[in-house]
Amino acid sequence: MRIFGKVRHRPSASWRQATDRAFTLIGDGRYEDAGALLTRAADLEPWLSESWFNLALLHKFRHDWEQARAAGLRAVALLDKETGAPDWWNVGIAATALQDWPLARRAWQAYGLKVPGLPARGGMGAGASGEAVGMDLGSAAVRLSPEGEAEVVWGRRLDPARMEVLSIPLPSSGRRWGEVVLHDGVPNGERTTSAGPAYPVFDEIELWAPSPVPTWVVLLEAATETDRDALEQLASDAGFAAEDWSSSVRLLCRACSESRMPSAEGEGEHLDPHDHSEPGQPGPLGHRTAGDLWSPERECGIAAPAGLVRGLLDGWVSDSPDTREWRDLEEVC
Repeated sequence: MRIFGKVRHRPSASWRQATDRAFTLIGDGRYEDAGALLTRAADLEPWLSESWFNLALLHKFRHDWEQARAAGLRAVALLDKETGAPDWWNVGIAATALQDWPLARRAWQAYGLKVPGLPARGGMGAGASGEAVGMDLGSAAVRLSPEGEAEVVWGRRLDPARMEVLSIPLPSSGRRWGEVVLHDGVPNGERTTSAGPAYPVFDEIELWAPSPVPTWVVLLEAATETDRDALEQLASDAGFAAEDWSSSVRLLCRACSESRMPSAEGEGEHLDPHDHSEPGQPGPLGHRTAGDLWSPERECGIAAPAGLVRGLLDGWVSDSPDTREWRDLEEVC
């Protein structure tokens, strides 16, 4: 096969050596040195789509989106197949990071996805507008700060590369409820539910859109689960969120987090062997009591504006003052 007058052939030994060494350096976090080797590999084999795919991948790791887009476009120009190539997925992520919506639509369609605003086959059609890609892809989970104190939270997929965070992240993640994060394309683990469905866990790449809503932590005295649920519903009705971290937080080792894990919160008779929290520490097992499993003292995260949060808590208490109380409210993120 000829491309631009050149004959496709297997990459040379020098190309393979440079590429293999580059990915070893990437694994060590030495991106500058890896970039020099991958650039050399591209000079050796400029007609090979893998040369530019590898460079696009490196630039994605570095969050250099202009370079990732440029290298990705060179890679897809050399592809043999029309749809389904991961090269297009990398182009889609870079285009989304740059808010280049016409290119993002083109990339997702070329990968094989049905994209609103595009004709079924070929051309840009109405999708050439500058409006953000909007795709109803349902719920999933995202691992925030995957290279640090990783935390898996629930969210709503806005398109193949963006997720709106619907959980209230712990302050250690540096993330807030309602933020939109850019995430990678390949799931890294799963969360299952008692109803049966399994949800993919994607790794965050970077923050795409911040949230103006602060995160608060408060200690509750909630006599029953119904009392706790009432606060979560009250916050939701106000357009914000409350989350009982005493039940929703589980401490998992990396191997467990990146595997297929049930999303049950740990309340009940069965002790989850993958839950590494300890008595007296955050996490459902750490809040168990002898006999009755419900502990009235709950650590709760609240996502709400400063001018609303105290009124929200006071309203919750006033609905049932004999069974509810709050104290030690603190803004944490």
